[in-house]
Amino acid sequence: MLVADDQFLIRTGLTALLRAAPGIDLLGEAADGEEAVRLTAELRPDVVLMDIRMPGVDGITATERILADAAARPGPTPKVFVLTTFDLDEYVYGALRAGASGFLLKDTPPDRLLAAIHTVHAGEMLFSPTVVSRLVAAYNPPRPTTSGGPAHPRLDVLTPREVEVLRLVGAGLSNSDIAERLVLSAATIKTHVHHCMSKLGLSSRAQAVVFAYEAGLAGPAGDTWPSGA
Repeated sequence: MLVADDQFLIRTGLTALLRAAPGIDLLGEAADGEEAVRLTAELRPDVVLMDIRMPGVDGITATERILADAAARPGPTPKVFVLTTFDLDEYVYGALRAGASGFLLKDTPPDRLLAAIHTVHAGEMLFSPTVVSRLVAAYNPPRPTTSGGPAHPRLDVLTPREVEVLRLVGAGLSNSDIAERLVLSAATIKTHVHHCMSKLGLSSRAQAVVFAYEAGLAGPAGDTWPSGA
């Protein structure tokens, strides 16, 4: 793993937390986006924890360059996880467009940050509840369900279990948290999510979250949060 943050005290705190965390191997740290791009190419971390506002090359530009460089060479592509003080819309959308796998604020508690890192490393996307709400609002306003049942006719192609899984995806839960909630295996949940996306013609988990809101399956994310990876 690699940490990129221009603020020395924050970077030091993050690296201390990560070095003490089981299952995380910290490979290096960068003080700006340019150094983050260089060290990612050199050290090949699985996950890059990226700040946004840094001198010179910012975090969004660095994310774009890291993922473009990775696509041009053989081997796995690193997951870039944005961690910032600011939840401005331009940063959220910029991170998404750049290809980030997650977006959290720096006031996130340490245990939730570590859980989020493991979740992103496992190949899932993860955004803080407030970011999920912003993402959904940018595409479609929530459509609450009525007492007559689901508001979206495309839900008819899903089984009741798939609808329930999609509702929990829309609430921001990871596959492992959905598995715990429904008392099923993570592999079974992954299959359900795949079937939901295939049947609905969705290409990303972010689109699945938006669809869940559009269909009235999910409301504002509030305090919902994955408890682990």
